[in-house]
Amino acid sequence: MTPTVGKKAPDFTVNDQNGKPVSLSSLKGKKVVLYFYPKDMTPGCTAESCNLRDNYKALQKQGYEVFGISTDNEKSHLKFIAKEKLPFSLLADTDKKVHEAYGTWVEKSMYGRKYMGTARTTFIINAEGILEEIISQVDTKNHTSQILKTEAKPATKPKANAAPKKKTAPSAKKSAPKKAKKTAQKVKKKATKK
Repeated sequence: MTPTVGKKAPDFTVNDQNGKPVSLSSLKGKKVVLYFYPKDMTPGCTAESCNLRDNYKALQKQGYEVFGISTDNEKSHLKFIAKEKLPFSLLADTDKKVHEAYGTWVEKSMYGRKYMGTARTTFIINAEGILEEIISQVDTKNHTSQILKTEAKPATKPKANAAPKKKTAPSAKKSAPKKAKKTAQKVKKKATKK
């Protein structure tokens, strides 16, 4: 059952990537972005997490604490955080209890096959623990904009050892006017000699 906007968000206690228990009730007095995502290190989840990473200071400036949550274990979360340099905690809901409390463990269908999985959904919870907004149509590359209702930096992937850009020769289009001008000058000289 999905929680209702304007009502108290379901409390939970679940471990973060370091095995430290995190409870929603312990975050009272802070605004919380709780984003449910299907799987660590997959393209959509990486784009969403990196967009939140790239705009983390803007989210903090607005008073938000950010927590990602999936059914992946703590070890997987540690790898994901290290690989993508995520500055916020990821919660390991391996028994799916938090997913069930928030209505995000749902039946999905792909190529006619039905299976259970995480519905990508973000819950915005105010400082009193009241659910302010549910974002169910997540734009993974621009998710911060959906949360803050403003323009935010699009997600970027950290580049490892990016090669320097090579200088290229001027294109034929740029050199064509010079060639045409020289040809016109030669024709003019020949015409004046006759």
